Amino acid sequence: MTLMHLFRFAAAFVLLLSAAPLSAQDLATTCHATSSYDLTLNADSVIFDRATPAPTHVELQHGLLFTDGRSVRLNAEDHDRITLFERDLRDLVPRVRTVARNGVDMAVQAVRAESAGMGLSAETRTELDQRLNTRASEIKQRIATSRSTHDWDGDAANQYANQIAGDLMPLIAGDMGQQAIDAALSGDLQAAAALRDRAASLATEMQPRLLRRMQALRPQILALCPAIQQLADLQQDFRGSNGQPLDLIQAGR
Repeated sequence: MTLMHLFRFAAAFVLLLSAAPLSAQDLATTCHATSSYDLTLNADSVIFDRATPAPTHVELQHGLLFTDGRSVRLNAEDHDRITLFERDLRDLVPRVRTVARNGVDMAVQAVRAESAGMGLSAETRTELDQRLNTRASEIKQRIATSRSTHDWDGDAANQYANQIAGDLMPLIAGDMGQQAIDAALSGDLQAAAALRDRAASLATEMQPRLLRRMQALRPQILALCPAIQQLADLQQDFRGSNGQPLDLIQAGR
């Protein structure tokens, strides 16, 4: 569900840190909720848009409905359902933001816990903490100010993910590489080789462990599912000016 892009990005933070692709167990899988639209929340309207098929632009505005710039005639019941849908959608967003922020905190804690057993130097641990805090603050600020799922789509999100991974992972790998050099200089070639191998496969090895730690967020995600389902039920009969179902949200029970 495109409303959940904010959450998906935050929950995927753990993957960004390990240089993995942007994929996570988000509301689309946990709540079985999907949408072909992007979502933008304006002060006086809610907009769903997509490239294809028509309608490509759906606007809800205080109980009124517009599709591709055309007003849709509504009876009193439809007007009430659209008003309720818009209200409930806006009420859901702060809850999603809270879970997203919690996901960021949990990801940071997971990385710290994993790195604690790597024998990193005090200097590296301090620098890692600073970088984690900086990146977490940046993402939380984006979560707080974003009003559209377009902010989290495509190349922009992937580029930011690569920046995060590029900022953090080389720091850890570099410290482990230095540990390997120190071991080799002391004559422990076996330990040096093991450290080099571990540094080379750092992202691959950390990813599953970090994901396991992130499972603790799942109950918070599940708590959002009833609200998602309620939104899906409310919009079930919404139709555009061409008479076709809008299908703003599809959610399985």
